Amino acid sequence: MTTLLIVISLLALIFGVILGIASLKLKVEADPVVEKIDAILPQSQCGQCGYPGCKPYAEAICNGDSITKCIPGGQPTVVKIAEILGVDVPTMEGVEDPIEMVAIIDENMCIGCTKCIQACPVDAIIGTNKAMHTVIPDLCTGCELCVAPCPTDCISMIPVKKDLNSWDWKFDAKLVIPVMNVNGSEKKWVVGE
Repeated sequence: MTTLLIVISLLALIFGVILGIASLKLKVEADPVVEKIDAILPQSQCGQCGYPGCKPYAEAICNGDSITKCIPGGQPTVVKIAEILGVDVPTMEGVEDPIEMVAIIDENMCIGCTKCIQACPVDAIIGTNKAMHTVIPDLCTGCELCVAPCPTDCISMIPVKKDLNSWDWKFDAKLVIPVMNVNGSEKKWVVGE
């Protein structure tokens, strides 16, 4: 019995060493451009681009597909991807300036079926079975995947109202602002980046 345990342990050690060496020799490096593009995409895995998720879409972009297919990311995502690839920034297909949308659930019509929760790729909908559901607007990407499965049509997409937190300030990062101290004569420079 002891001999059998020693033999099995020795075989496990030998196979472990072989697998360790093979993992080092056969290691496949990921494309860093794909990883950068995937990090920029919203990770909603909504499929509106025609791919099953953000990573396959990032791979398709590196293989020459259009960079304007990410609806939840919008034009800001297209600009960032164009910077990584070093290409001119195209406009979104069919929409000049896409309107940022968020899902809203009519709480009086919600029956608590949980179909919208199952459809939401970013877990922006909270609720439980046979209880009212609601959307967390800060997490909602506006992918509209929750609208179709709803049997009572209580989910609607509304445009996001701009406020101080959601406004696109378009701040120039290289801006230099001179500031004068009113109590003294020293000058201070506020520099971006």
